[in-house]
Amino acid sequence: MTAFHLDNRLARHLFLDRHALIEPPTGSAGTGEMQALIERLGFVQVDSVQTVARAHHMILWSRRQRYRPATLARLLERDRSIFENWTHDAAVIPTRFFPYWHQKFHRSRKRMEERWPKWQGDAFMGECDEVLDRIARYGPLSAGEAGGGKSGNGGGWWEWHPAKAALEYLWRSGRLAIAKREGFRKFYDLTEKVIPEPHRAAVENGVTLEWACSAAIDRLGFATHGEIAAFWDVFSPAEVRDWCLSEIAAGRLIEGRFMGADGRLWRSYARPDIMEAAARSPEPPSTRIRILSPFDPALRDRRRAERLFGFRYRIEIFVPEPKRTYGYYVFPVMEGARLIGRIDAKALRERNCLSVRAFWPEAGIAMGKARIARLEAELERLARFSGCAAVEFADGWQRDTVAA
Repeated sequence: MTAFHLDNRLARHLFLDRHALIEPPTGSAGTGEMQALIERLGFVQVDSVQTVARAHHMILWSRRQRYRPATLARLLERDRSIFENWTHDAAVIPTRFFPYWHQKFHRSRKRMEERWPKWQGDAFMGECDEVLDRIARYGPLSAGEAGGGKSGNGGGWWEWHPAKAALEYLWRSGRLAIAKREGFRKFYDLTEKVIPEPHRAAVENGVTLEWACSAAIDRLGFATHGEIAAFWDVFSPAEVRDWCLSEIAAGRLIEGRFMGADGRLWRSYARPDIMEAAARSPEPPSTRIRILSPFDPALRDRRRAERLFGFRYRIEIFVPEPKRTYGYYVFPVMEGARLIGRIDAKALRERNCLSVRAFWPEAGIAMGKARIARLEAELERLARFSGCAAVEFADGWQRDTVAA
């Protein structure tokens, strides 16, 4: 078996190239270009937090800064060329991948039927037929409309009223699809009214396994069987490990190592031409700074990001404020192929400004005048994207590195 050995520089370049973060964030951002970008990434995570801009919009903007949110809505609601469902979390996914989602639906349904009655109670199951009939008669339905304005049982935001739980169950198991959003409110419709007919037919489980593993490794460049499994979150690590071993036996995968940021070597699988592919990866613009979403696909796997970039990132939304190291929703900052720090920023739309509370550089990153100027230029671009006219810096916003 041929082994590979990727040094850290080549490993970063290959990985960032697969995630569309190696080239400058310029160029057209129409529906065709954004469809191609989503297919290149595989999925784009959807999140409701709008400290600056919602995660899905920021993920796309950080790669094509002419992007505007209306383009994503057209792809989802008019063209039906993407659909919304679950990978490791809620995401928009190319519609041509829908035939492979039937296995996901099947496994999600089994898990929900086992676990949700303990969490939600079993009343939601009795709502399913009524919800389906109402949508068939009257069209797309939101959770608020389904529940008549009722909330859950008072225990927390995740404890839904039975009709809301029924909608989510039917969506995650494939009977319903997201027809549109208004703000961040989802409207559910029958799947056959949302997903075009050519994409609705299921494929065999073995075909789905082959597609899911191949599509993941091609987007990651190199990965462990656990990382491949986590990409779409359809198959177990054990199932993916068996697939990897069979691909090695067939000569379609090889096993080797990449060097982490700390110099350690990490085992991974890759295609036999990985060294040639890595050598073809372009050099990133070494001084271009990007501000990334905390849910960026390149950072979704926190442990992988830590090994590859030496960047330890944890979101602190659910950490009590006195115990936070950085802040509620802090954005990773990338320069070229390095993660150089994190920034606490918030769009204050009532004041028409992007407020910057703090920037913490990573260890070893010197914040000279030129780098600060490039960071400020990117913040100005981000302010315009978020609908703000200016950037406002708090006193003492340039902080010292926080020790690990």
